[in-house]
Amino acid sequence: MALKTIGIIGAGQMGSGIVHVCALAGYDVLIHDVSTERIQSGLATITGNLARQQSKGHITEEARKAALGHIRAAENLDNLADADLVIESATENEQVKRKIFAQVSPLLKPEAMLATNTSSISITRLAASTDRPERFIGIHFMNPVPVMELVELVRGIATGDETFEAAKTFVAKLGKTIAVAEDFPGFMVNRILLPMINEAIYTLYEGVGTVVAIDTAMRLGANHPMGPLQLADFIGLDTCLSIMQVLYEGLADSKYRPCPLLVKYVEAGWLGRKTQRGFYDYRGEKPVPTR
Repeated sequence: MALKTIGIIGAGQMGSGIVHVCALAGYDVLIHDVSTERIQSGLATITGNLARQQSKGHITEEARKAALGHIRAAENLDNLADADLVIESATENEQVKRKIFAQVSPLLKPEAMLATNTSSISITRLAASTDRPERFIGIHFMNPVPVMELVELVRGIATGDETFEAAKTFVAKLGKTIAVAEDFPGFMVNRILLPMINEAIYTLYEGVGTVVAIDTAMRLGANHPMGPLQLADFIGLDTCLSIMQVLYEGLADSKYRPCPLLVKYVEAGWLGRKTQRGFYDYRGEKPVPTR
């Protein structure tokens, strides 16, 4: 199953990152989102990140230009009809993802593969919303995609061997390292990472430590590159809450109950860096803790 053209649905932080690495690897890439403005915003992000890589000497000027030449906007889902692989990278909401797959599946050629970048939702359930569950797989990139080396590959119950092997070849060509996970809520990375972040939020909620104290403790005491609350802001608090809800509902264990403080921040619209406020306020020259 030779892959040449990759379609990406979602031009946000994750989607634009996936476009970026696919284009650098020599794939022709189509980027789609719900509006022209969102597509253009994604393209601007990709252009800026490629320029940054080139200025730091991570890629050559020729590679930068070649990558940009591989990327095209797909204003409509119909524009993805010739893609060999379509990767969905929309918000971490199962109903949104199922709707996307129901819409795009009939537009694709019969041999095309479908994938999701979900960080926690059942691959088997998402595959069931398509007309090709045997050609469906989870390809979970880490954020930020151009920097992070790992990709989790997750097979649904119906995922065929040919699809799995094609996905492994695709990820290897991107220069990423593969970790194969079973189709359980949260897979591996988020099954371990998000409960830690949730526990850090409980630690804040219960007054055990301040935002700065908790992040400092984990950076210097556990040698983490950033504190868990800083990391939560980077991921997006809405995404953190969605993953914790998937774990809580899917595994039926009270240890995965989302912290009420996390729920409150999301309800306030304080989602982290993308809204300029979360556990830190990013509107000034330096981030300031909000609690």
